[in-house]
Amino acid sequence: MTQKMTGRQWLALAGIAVAAFVFNSSEFMPVGLLTDIGKTFGTSEATTGMLVSVYAWAVMLLSVPLMIIATRLDFRRLLLVVIVVFLIGQVLTSLSTSYWMLMAARMVVACAHSVFWAIAAPIAVRLVPKNKRALALSVVETGTAVAAIVGLPLGRAIGLAVGWRLTFAIVAVISALLLVYLLITLPWVPGAEPFSVGQLPGLFQNKGLVALFILTALYAWGYYTGYSYIEPFLLQVAGLENDVVTLVLSVFGVASIIGSILCSKLYPRFRFPFFKVITIGVPVALLLMHATAGLGLAAILGVVVLWGISAASVSVVYQAEIINVSSDEEETVAMAFFSGIFNFGIGTGALLGGQVVNTLGIASVFYAGGIIGAVSVLFCLAVAVGRLKRYSVK
Repeated sequence: MTQKMTGRQWLALAGIAVAAFVFNSSEFMPVGLLTDIGKTFGTSEATTGMLVSVYAWAVMLLSVPLMIIATRLDFRRLLLVVIVVFLIGQVLTSLSTSYWMLMAARMVVACAHSVFWAIAAPIAVRLVPKNKRALALSVVETGTAVAAIVGLPLGRAIGLAVGWRLTFAIVAVISALLLVYLLITLPWVPGAEPFSVGQLPGLFQNKGLVALFILTALYAWGYYTGYSYIEPFLLQVAGLENDVVTLVLSVFGVASIIGSILCSKLYPRFRFPFFKVITIGVPVALLLMHATAGLGLAAILGVVVLWGISAASVSVVYQAEIINVSSDEEETVAMAFFSGIFNFGIGTGALLGGQVVNTLGIASVFYAGGIIGAVSVLFCLAVAVGRLKRYSVK
């Protein structure tokens, strides 16, 4: 029997989606403000890009240990604590007077981030009936997509108008309002089953999880090799004006929302074919970026739409598959590993992208990302899908 969602479940789920919007906006705001922040502190594009890399590595290193400690708390209290830490980090970011102070402030935010993305999906699926899990994950991903539409471009626009510090101060204010909203709407949500360090080796005996972890690392590495430098690429290689760059980033976000909607409809019906198609879509878009840079705005937007739809779907589907192949005890720590590995890919991708920019020039950065993405496709088709079919437990 199909169960319907209540109004309170929708309100709580909306709060998680808004939190995803705020967290993702904050994480990638330096991408949209790379040039402005570099001018403030007199740092190069590659050095400023390290704000993305180091942040991602911090999340990678902190996700699992913090999540193991946090399994002792129910999800409601844990989420509220995470948002308080996040808020403090945003205030410190807006007050930064040096590059290294900014880096330290971003590490405070990374502590909150490392736990949030380990619990966001498990909270979402616990808030709704079992038959609505794919919908719940798509709603949370919509928050991420809206961040690409509104968060990153609007943050960039505010940064260009009044400075990047005020941009992060506004994020702090929004975080405070979100904290109040969740205090009112989020019900008690039972925490994860207790998980100890001694259980970690058993996690890696789950071959379905291991395949997803490897695929996630390759995918994120290729994706963020290109994406971390999309702003200077569009300015310097495609020759777009600042306002047109903001438009392109907004279209990317709209495409991500379309991807989330398609995912909620198609993934439950065509699980593994859909999994394959979206994994292929991202590296295809990366490899086409340079070729379309000289063909005009319409061609660039076409590639960005393909990229956005595929990327949003990947985010939902990979998290859903983590839940599908994990036991109840493994679930949140597996999600913490997923978040950590994804951020390993982000950090490594941003670092590699910086090296490509410094040695071969920014025009080559999307080719580098696309080649790594092609390797992820080969692994997906040859290994990952077969293991997911064999080791699904839900």
